[in-house]
Amino acid sequence: MTDVVVVGGGVAGLVAARDLAKGGAHVVLLEGSGVLGGMVRRHTVAGLDLDMAADSFATRNDAVGRLAIELGLGNEVTTPDPRGAWLMTRTGGVHPIPQTGLLGIPGSPMAADVIAVVGQQAALRAQMDSLLPSLVGSKASSLGELVRKRMGDRVLDDLVVPIVAGVHSTHPDHLDPDRVAPGLRAALLREGSLARAVLAQRARATAGSAVQGIRGGIVRLVDELVADMETYRVDVRLHTRATAIEQHAVEVVTADGGTERLAAEHVLSSTPDPTRTTAAARTGIELVTLVVDQPELDAAPRGTGMLVHPDAQGVAAKAVTHATVKWPWLAEAAAGRHVLRLSYATGSTDPDAAAEVATSRPVDPTDPTGVRATRDASALLGVPVEPSAVVGAASVRWHGPDTTAAGLAEGVVGIGEASSGRGLAGIVAAARTAAERILVS
Repeated sequence: MTDVVVVGGGVAGLVAARDLAKGGAHVVLLEGSGVLGGMVRRHTVAGLDLDMAADSFATRNDAVGRLAIELGLGNEVTTPDPRGAWLMTRTGGVHPIPQTGLLGIPGSPMAADVIAVVGQQAALRAQMDSLLPSLVGSKASSLGELVRKRMGDRVLDDLVVPIVAGVHSTHPDHLDPDRVAPGLRAALLREGSLARAVLAQRARATAGSAVQGIRGGIVRLVDELVADMETYRVDVRLHTRATAIEQHAVEVVTADGGTERLAAEHVLSSTPDPTRTTAAARTGIELVTLVVDQPELDAAPRGTGMLVHPDAQGVAAKAVTHATVKWPWLAEAAAGRHVLRLSYATGSTDPDAAAEVATSRPVDPTDPTGVRATRDASALLGVPVEPSAVVGAASVRWHGPDTTAAGLAEGVVGIGEASSGRGLAGIVAAARTAAERILVS
């Protein structure tokens, strides 16, 4: 019997395994594919090494920043360009994202940049938040319900919906406020209004930016975590798929097709137990990266990018990141070229594809995917992006976590997206907490 079996070699599994092994536990890490890192991996487009998915982490807690320091990357943490991002409303209006918000919830409802998006009347309605008793909306079951009750439909639809859709790929009505905005509900009760709660939460966040990155890409975290697997003697088993996950044992199919039962004092898993899960289709996501030689983009016409209302007409992308504006280190590496990252919701994926690992594939700018991406980039950035200007392109597809499944057996510790929600900050914090609890038990 080993001390701990960790199922899943994404960031959550790597962080938990590393902390456990560093604390003296004997750890077996299982990964069904042949690569570690999950969606935090790199791909090369037009000679540039880029993050395949996430390129930043939220600073609502210090979990990722602290981990970066421990991994020797503390001096490589960087903040994005301060010009910030824009948003496109349902009606196609484009505006800079207001500066004093949290997930689109304005901290100053009557600020000029808020009025520019929602209009005077809606801003006045949102300002009424300060007159409502703090209990109004405090027990809301969703972020959407909370904002609707406190600030009205227009603020929800024009500000919160496009920003939340870009960050969490879902509507605010389907998100638990305690998961996506920890502490906001308590701050509402303490401060007496949602706007003041937002300002209080922002004041507690890391100074300078709501997100940070790492020079060379977030993937450098995975590079260092994988290196620590060897340092702390983690037993890493690739091409090993869990077929049943129990409190004290995991049954697996090994790389050579054999079966094995691994007994352990503790089991952590970032994937549902196949024996307890009813297959359910998940939301598909596609990220199309364009590297373009287009000098007109030097002016950063939409700052660091744009988030798009899900119901906006004429644009298929739900967001575009102007990565060489967002990250100065990448602009230097790109040597005058521009990196644009467009994200798309692709509908539901086949539940039988759950074990597949997303890979990057080249894209021809003249094929349907390339034409769609250049068309959307042109519409969102306000600058014509011609296929002839594209010097490299790639597409990555993956799916969101299965949060509707039965999940895990009692006693198995859930980690990763399905348990902690999307976002490195929450995933890292939860994985480290889980590991710490085992070490002190």
